[in-house]
Amino acid sequence: MKSFTDNAGRVWTLAVNVAAIKRVRALCDVDLNSIIELDAKNQPSAKLLERLSTDPVLLVDVLYAVCKPECDSMNVTDGEFGAAMAGDAIDRATSALLDEIIDFFPEAKRLAFKKILSATRRFEEIARKKMNDLLSDGKFEDRLVSELERLTGLSANAPESAE
Repeated sequence: MKSFTDNAGRVWTLAVNVAAIKRVRALCDVDLNSIIELDAKNQPSAKLLERLSTDPVLLVDVLYAVCKPECDSMNVTDGEFGAAMAGDAIDRATSALLDEIIDFFPEAKRLAFKKILSATRRFEEIARKKMNDLLSDGKFEDRLVSELERLTGLSANAPESAE
């Protein structure tokens, strides 16, 4: 079982099993069993994976559903759970959830899904590195300021108003 820590310092243990998948279906109308499917051309399709990666509200709803027995035992409401989920906590929870979902499947599917998830994580790391390189380039901010000046007609070098 995988775990993550929320922004309130609570440690949550994820257990993806048939009961959790049924709970997620009932509470979120999401089928974790279809995290990766084959499309009409027998190619892997990761639409649910993409949805979970791009919609943090849906992701946190799914996490809450998976963690609901633990939440109930700790008297943590859906709202309290969601309030403690932002920033890096979401990244940690996403990683733990995806690993746990993949571990749910039998070996043949699990191996294929691990390869897909590994490739996805490599792509995300490349994108993160490129973004960091772009942001650390001193010329980036200068180009950004120039473009904002052009678009607004304002100059970043203009003196501030006396007001």
